[in-house]
Amino acid sequence: MAHYEPPIHWNDYEDIAQKLYERFGDDFGESRIYRIRFTDLLEWVLEIPNFEGKREESNEGHLEMIQSSWVYEWRDNQG
Repeated sequence: MAHYEPPIHWNDYEDIAQKLYERFGDDFGESRIYRIRFTDLLEWVLEIPNFEGKREESNEGHLEMIQSSWVYEWRDNQG
C-alpha cells in the first residue's frame, strides 16, 4: 500500500525543505542555497508532487523561510 503523504502548503517550510533536499541532495550546500534566485526556488516548490499551494500565494517571506529551512535540512544531513 502506498504511503499517504498529506498535502504540502506554503507554510510547511520543513516539509518543503525536506523535499528539496531529497531532490537536490548535497549538490546544494549552504552558500549555494542562499544564492538561489527566488524565481527558480518558486518553480521547484511548485514541482513537489503533493504541493498544493498556488503560485499567486507565494511571497518573499515564504521563500526566505523555505531557503533557511533547506539550509537547516542540509546541515542536519552532514555528518
